[in-house]
Amino acid sequence: MEEVEVPSYFVCPITLDVMRDPVTLPTSITYDRHAIHRWLRLAASCPLTKLPVLPDCEPTPNHTLSRLIRSWCALHRPDDAVDRTMNSAPADRARLAALVSRLADAKNKGPAREALAALRELRDVAAEGERGRELIAAVPGSADALLEVFVASATCAPDYAAAALDVISSLRLPERCLARAVDRDGAALVGALVSTLQGHSGSDADAASRARAAVLLADVTACMAPSRAASLLEQVFVEAVRLLRGDDGMGASTAMATKAALRVLAGATAHGRNRVKAAEAGAVAALVDLLLLVNGERRRAWCELALCALNRLCGCAEGRAALVAHGAGVAAVGAWVAGASMAASAKAVRVLRSIARHAATVAVVQEMAATGEVGKLCLVAASAPEEGRQWCDERTRERARETLRLHARAWRSSPCLHPTLQALYPC
Repeated sequence: MEEVEVPSYFVCPITLDVMRDPVTLPTSITYDRHAIHRWLRLAASCPLTKLPVLPDCEPTPNHTLSRLIRSWCALHRPDDAVDRTMNSAPADRARLAALVSRLADAKNKGPAREALAALRELRDVAAEGERGRELIAAVPGSADALLEVFVASATCAPDYAAAALDVISSLRLPERCLARAVDRDGAALVGALVSTLQGHSGSDADAASRARAAVLLADVTACMAPSRAASLLEQVFVEAVRLLRGDDGMGASTAMATKAALRVLAGATAHGRNRVKAAEAGAVAALVDLLLLVNGERRRAWCELALCALNRLCGCAEGRAALVAHGAGVAAVGAWVAGASMAASAKAVRVLRSIARHAATVAVVQEMAATGEVGKLCLVAASAPEEGRQWCDERTRERARETLRLHARAWRSSPCLHPTLQALYPC
């Protein structure tokens, strides 16, 4: 059968496919609803004209074009699912809007059986696939209602909060939506997430809920303004350390929770007051243990985040003292100095420089030579950019030279330093 050419005005400019549910932006450009909603979650502008679009903008359904497409599909594509999808989408949106409205009403009345049923129905829709999640996200105010319900029920109704968190996690909320929630009441949102992380019943569902809370906490802290991020609760760091240690039996959810905890520590410790809180919570020892247990290409990103957090923690006396006090702290960091990756090498060298400059007792200086850190610093200091491959930059090489000069007399004469490496020692 000869293929019929699709009229150009039936095609979505984003997906380049026949539109199932055409909607028009204020810029007068028409797109498929699911495609433009996905776009607007990431960029608040019209894809074609690049004109700004308000965050709460609801595209106008193009009923005339919708009827034309249905007629064309009935004539040329009688077996196509486009027609069925277009007929069902308005009903789906109306049903989801009613569910979100029920949540908004229950927000001020506290948890109720009807609201819990609405949450579970939304969770089932989100579990159906990408289209279900896009329909939920397209309902005006859905993300805000879900977040507010989660915050209100986290401490008094764990099942209610877990259902809300499940839907929130599946929607993968954009940064601007989380930023609005933080502006409304960031402390309450963080407190609700901490309460969820503290819950521990030992069930798989509970572990999955805490893993989702860890990921959302990492996303929330990443979009916080510096003034808010600098005053995070101490319990945030306690829970992040508990996730890193994996002592709460999270099973299959451990990997997701571990990466989220690393993101929290690496991001939050950019602020001075948080470094002391994290160090007092035991973050340094937990990060060192992670470096010792996790190795290889598969988890390189974890170790880079861990080294980033350690570098920032060594910006305070408590962090440096904890690293030196750990029996394998210096050696664990030194293992990533040479050849692992450019990011890992840069962070590891910076950590060793902090230790050599501010916490270098005689024992520490001897340990750095005996466990090979001085030799690796010599390799970094003497390295030259290779054609097509460079595992450390000039700034890292200069930091390595600076570190070696700090204790040159002790290290140059150390019997632990191989003669070949002594020849590489900077003057």
